[in-house]
Amino acid sequence: MARSLPSLAASVQQAQRRRSVRQVQEKVIESILFLAAFSCVAVTIAIMVILGVESFGLFKQVSIVEFLTGIEWAPLFEPPKYGVLPLISGTLTTTMVALLVAIPLGTTIALFLSEFASTTVREWAKPVLELLAGIPTVVYGYFALLFITPLLQALLPDLGGFNMLSAGMVMGIMITPLISSISEDALRSVPAELREGSYATGATRLQTAYKVVLPAALSGVSSSYILGISRAVGETMIVAISAGLQPTLTLNPLDSAATMTAYIVQVSLGDLPHGTTGYQTIFAVGLALVLMTLLFNIIGHFLSKRYRERY
Repeated sequence: MARSLPSLAASVQQAQRRRSVRQVQEKVIESILFLAAFSCVAVTIAIMVILGVESFGLFKQVSIVEFLTGIEWAPLFEPPKYGVLPLISGTLTTTMVALLVAIPLGTTIALFLSEFASTTVREWAKPVLELLAGIPTVVYGYFALLFITPLLQALLPDLGGFNMLSAGMVMGIMITPLISSISEDALRSVPAELREGSYATGATRLQTAYKVVLPAALSGVSSSYILGISRAVGETMIVAISAGLQPTLTLNPLDSAATMTAYIVQVSLGDLPHGTTGYQTIFAVGLALVLMTLLFNIIGHFLSKRYRERY
């Protein structure tokens, strides 16, 4: 008994040391995780501050009302025009064309992979489909300019070499893997009991897919749409190469136009002196683009909460 007491005390001390080491390790891991999360928030805040400060310099000379409602955009010419509506209309038009391609195509692919494809087909098709997301956007831009546009001109002879239709269609092809992949994950997360209940009532696989599984996964599917919108709004190279760089207030996809990102690329070539009005327009357009994307994300968040299903 006398020999076992020191041994017991040593075991207790060793256990306390292990507990102390484990607590230190957990604190270190928590700190690393906190820094990782905080760095993302800090970078976001820093971006917004830079955009706001530089944009403020422009808005001291140009009223926000003129910036948001003007129908001519020519800040580098005399007399300068600061109406951003032509850039917004070009951005929204190309985004709308892209969504008209990507949402039906991506949703159909997701339903096929989730409800109809065999395991072997799914394991091969999904990675191949996701390869599209890895192609550089500059390649997509020349694909739109040199392949899609001539095809469309065979159907529409009056179509110009630079137009928003071909740019939007290729943007839709580009974001289709994003929508199909996220939607397929949402569809596969629907409990099997819902499918079995539908089959028990005599519904076919197609009826079950469209009337039971898709509505049940609408929250996740709508989130993929919102991400697709954000991706399309922020796309740069495709529209810069194939849509033209002429800011025109139009919603006709057959016309050429400039988007907000295309303008930023066009003038961000290092030739503009720092602090000039032309230089500050880059940040003002960037701020408007960020706020548009934020608005879409907020709408998507509320839609996702509104239609979320709990199983």
